[in-house]
Amino acid sequence: MVILRAHGDGSIFADHREGRQPCLMGLHGWGRKRSDLGLILDASGHRSVAPDLPGFGASSDPGSAWGAEGYASVLAERVAPDCDPPFVVVGHSFGGRVAVCLAANYPDLVCGLVLLGVPLLRGDTSPKPAKSYRFIRAAARVGLVSGERLESARQRFGSEDYRAASGVMRDVLVRVVNESYQDELGRVQCPVALVWGVEDRIVPSQVADRAAAHIQRLVSLNFVDGVGHDVHLAVPETVVEAVSSVVAASK
Repeated sequence: MVILRAHGDGSIFADHREGRQPCLMGLHGWGRKRSDLGLILDASGHRSVAPDLPGFGASSDPGSAWGAEGYASVLAERVAPDCDPPFVVVGHSFGGRVAVCLAANYPDLVCGLVLLGVPLLRGDTSPKPAKSYRFIRAAARVGLVSGERLESARQRFGSEDYRAASGVMRDVLVRVVNESYQDELGRVQCPVALVWGVEDRIVPSQVADRAAAHIQRLVSLNFVDGVGHDVHLAVPETVVEAVSSVVAASK
């Protein structure tokens, strides 16, 4: 049975499931909500907590443009006490960014990580925005282009996530896509499993290969053929196996 509960000051809502220890914390990707990892959490048989991250689902927007570290801090303060620490964190994409910061900064809370298609490291070179967009953006900074024309350019040239975001959540997105977690990965002390779709076009499998070199206790690195970014939806049984391997390694 899934029970919805409010956390902290009522700004964060999370699904709770009963089961065996250790508890799992499921962290969804950008633009998703707490139910996104439900297949894994149900099948695992573990007690679990799956919050709507601030700005998504039923949870309130953050008060400012947090990075992944800010999200981790809020979870540590408001949600973690109800997870009976230490717990294993299962994070997809954006949720995995937060999971790594949570494990690195609060090692007493996290006893394992399962990371799914997470943009952990930035590429050696980041593609520049279109030249015409850069011109409009520069002109807007000096008052030569209206806010309406700048927003029109953002809608034309921005990513799907960027176009869908607004207000503080757009600022959050801009901040996190420019973050890299090499230092945090090096500080993670718990066992870690990586599960990636070979056909992931959002976070290519090369990212997992590069990230693995920075992980102290890598339990497994599993590339799944014929699967894209939503590996948790395509092959939940593979993710559940990764959870079991991390739980075993954490004992």
